[in-house]
Amino acid sequence: MSGMKVGAVIITMGNRPEELRALLDSVAKQDGDRVEVVVVGNGSPVPDVPEGVRTIELPENLGIPGGRNVGIEAFGPAGRDVDVLLFLDDDGLLASHDTAELCREAFEADPKLGIVSFRIADPETGVTQRRHVPRLRAADPMRSSRVTTFLGGANAVRTRVFADVGGLPDAFFYAHEETDLAWRALDAGWMIDYRSDMVLYHPTTAPSRHAVYHRMVARNRVWLARRNLPAPLVPVYLGVWLLLTLLRRPSRSALRAWFGGFREGWTTSCGPRRPMKWRTVWRLTRLGRPPVI
Repeated sequence: MSGMKVGAVIITMGNRPEELRALLDSVAKQDGDRVEVVVVGNGSPVPDVPEGVRTIELPENLGIPGGRNVGIEAFGPAGRDVDVLLFLDDDGLLASHDTAELCREAFEADPKLGIVSFRIADPETGVTQRRHVPRLRAADPMRSSRVTTFLGGANAVRTRVFADVGGLPDAFFYAHEETDLAWRALDAGWMIDYRSDMVLYHPTTAPSRHAVYHRMVARNRVWLARRNLPAPLVPVYLGVWLLLTLLRRPSRSALRAWFGGFREGWTTSCGPRRPMKWRTVWRLTRLGRPPVI
């Protein structure tokens, strides 16, 4: 049995108490050493949780990355009190009792593995949506592989990654914060795996259910490029995404929100700029997703 310590961070708005309790039960049933859990109430009270689960109630909603960063620091600076942190959506459910042990084994077997992205499946149909497979070739969700990004609410991160490259970008609030961290981790030499055998059950939903979806997606896409890409690739990356957005023929109101966010991404601070090395660009390309799409 691996000796790696595993913790879990769950953020909640307090509006899904039954789902949260079911998720916490699934974490408590994990094989091996106990997984220590921190639940962060993101601008809301935390519902009743089992004994031994730590809670933090924030006075305001800091957004997804901000809330998760608070959870990371609850395990010491950069989460150093544990070796691995699970990040789980509060309406998800670990499908198997061996997920934490599989994580321990994966990280112990590969010292350069920094992040593991779980497979998300609908609890009733077992179907995994294409958008939940973090690679361009997403037709076969049962195929595990190296990837270039990960799913925010169903993953495991070696805490040394946070010590190396920092946490999630607070200002993003919602959307693309995972890719920002993934690119920084890859640039620092870490690898990312998608594992089809590590499953989080999660109801099938559309990301556009969030009112701020179109504006945040566009703004953060610009910030992502400005923060992380070599200067010649910034207009290429954003031009490709502009074209893809238009080809998807969004509604007039959605398009208006998207262009508003796109403009905001250029006119507001994106935070510190640390362009990735060209060898990282080549590495992303070899992994099947050059950083222009």
